[in-house]
Amino acid sequence: MAILTEPIGSIPRPPQLIAAITSFQSGKTSAEELDFAYKEALRDTIDRLEQTGSPVLTDGEQTKPSFATYPLTGLTNLASDGVIIPFADGHQRQLPRLTSGPFRYGVHAATYLRAAREFTELPIKQAVISASALSLLYPADGIPNYTREAFIADLIDEAETDIRGALDAGAACVQIDFTEGRLSLKLDPSGNLLRSFIELNNQVLARFSADERRKIGVHVCPGGDLDSTHSADVDYAGLLPDLFKMNVGRFYLQMSSEPNRKRVLRLVSEIIRPEHLVFIGVIDPINALVETAAEVRDRVLEAASFLPVRQLGTTDDCGFAPFADDTSTARDLAFKKIKARVEGTEIAAGELGG
Repeated sequence: MAILTEPIGSIPRPPQLIAAITSFQSGKTSAEELDFAYKEALRDTIDRLEQTGSPVLTDGEQTKPSFATYPLTGLTNLASDGVIIPFADGHQRQLPRLTSGPFRYGVHAATYLRAAREFTELPIKQAVISASALSLLYPADGIPNYTREAFIADLIDEAETDIRGALDAGAACVQIDFTEGRLSLKLDPSGNLLRSFIELNNQVLARFSADERRKIGVHVCPGGDLDSTHSADVDYAGLLPDLFKMNVGRFYLQMSSEPNRKRVLRLVSEIIRPEHLVFIGVIDPINALVETAAEVRDRVLEAASFLPVRQLGTTDDCGFAPFADDTSTARDLAFKKIKARVEGTEIAAGELGG
């Protein structure tokens, strides 16, 4: 019995690309030279993902500034002093702040999909940022002549365009990154913020047919940046019942780094509906140890003891480098972990099929 396996998204950028970005920012490298470095990184990423045996590929987010801010590329109506996201090790990431309307994406995800398609004939999944994450761009004190209601209407239009464009460009599936889901419970333990995020994302998803939503999924994790997290201390039990109200067909769940996987898997088994596919994280991107194929197999078999195999898939807990400047995970290490996931999943599928 085959078990689906997919990467989450980002792969650490090669040193040559990071050097080219730094050189470009200091005015020492031309835009043409930077574009060449981007293209070479993308080509190498696709090639090495194929070598792992991965049946589904991504572009590794090689040309994105980050998984969250790619739509903001080229926009001029932003300030740098937006919402701050603190991580457990003390470092922070900060979103921009919208200064005027209307809100429009500077880049849509289909751009990345088309670029990756030049290098492979295998299925490609496309990650997109959630509307709820981008809703944090709007300042609490408002924007003159541009109400929050007007902003949300524009945001929903743009988020729909982002997903639909990727599907129309031939994406095997589209993954909505929703890392703020777990974080929202840390900011607001009542769950009201989480439910408002899910309601907003469902307004976007309501514009798609049931068949289209089967190809759309949501990814949640406690963050994974510079080998640290922002919400790993938040109990999954507070997230899962509301998360599974998202009108998607696929759920990508960080799981390998959970201290009590069986408890969480049991919770999932009580919530999952027959039309859902659940991709369980079997690789921990911020752990320097490379999982063995046997370890991955065991994690798949564990998940299969709780979930129907026909609804089970495997993935990585999170992207390996969601921000372009994250060099905490070696590129070679990421590909070794992905290979272990692919091989371990295949072994487990053979045992379960037998």
